[in-house]
Amino acid sequence: MSSIRQNKIEKVIQEEISKIFQKNARELCMGAMVTATVVRVTPDLSLARVYLSIFAGPPKEEVLTHIRYNKGKIRGDVGRRLKNMRHIPDLDFHIDDSLDYAEKIDELLKK
Repeated sequence: MSSIRQNKIEKVIQEEISKIFQKNARELCMGAMVTATVVRVTPDLSLARVYLSIFAGPPKEEVLTHIRYNKGKIRGDVGRRLKNMRHIPDLDFHIDDSLDYAEKIDELLKK
């Protein structure tokens, strides 16, 4: 179970990463529309798992690889925006497939 502090940090990181992707979509996301749907921070605040929804554009795996390649730049931007945090967690990006999963379940229920 997450602490209140973890929840606040997760929310702030999610907002900032979404803003960064929106502002720099062409160079970071290869022109695809990318949204940070969920952020989970470990209890020691050393790692943040960021789950992304990727729409329109190149294949999801290519976009994810490009985002992982630019992870340092993204983490630096987050650090500059969150000046009150001493340590910015390392970012670990994953594709959020919950929408695909929900769609599959909905399709199975209709049968």
